[in-house]
Amino acid sequence: MPRLFTGLEIPSDLAMDLALCRGGLSGARWIDVENYHMTLRFIGDIDDSTAHEVHSTLEQIRRRPFTVTIEELASFGGGKPRALVAKAKAASPLVELQAQQERLMRRIGIPAEPRKFTPHVTLARLRSASPIAVADYLSTRGFLFSRRFEAKRFVLFSARASTGGGPYVVEAAYPLN
Repeated sequence: MPRLFTGLEIPSDLAMDLALCRGGLSGARWIDVENYHMTLRFIGDIDDSTAHEVHSTLEQIRRRPFTVTIEELASFGGGKPRALVAKAKAASPLVELQAQQERLMRRIGIPAEPRKFTPHVTLARLRSASPIAVADYLSTRGFLFSRRFEAKRFVLFSARASTGGGPYVVEAAYPLN
């Protein structure tokens, strides 16, 4: 039973820039650079028949390439930080692509995604990092300057059922043109 999700791949030059943020935060489990991505729609553990239906549905999407802007380093989890992320600007083309995927997945019976879409790249999972340590980390490194990349395709990833962080495999790619 595959665990699937859609996302944008992070270009290697941007991934290397983001990798420079690694280290200096006790309690962080850093994501391997080759597994950096931006999740658009988590699909979950599904059977092979549903996976084929997901693929056929995603093939119908027609959108133009667009620019993604990484704006800042941040954390998710508020007073109990659980992830260190590089947040992206929620520009219309990105939000519309995600919303279209959400509608299409619900149409074929995949349950609605309960979380609000916040475009980001997860850099580290935080298990025991204190809120103060995370705040200190962000105050010294949170100046991440704006980086951009052109999204020319989105992909269908598979992942092992694990604690997260990969490895992820591109099962199919869907061009934006």
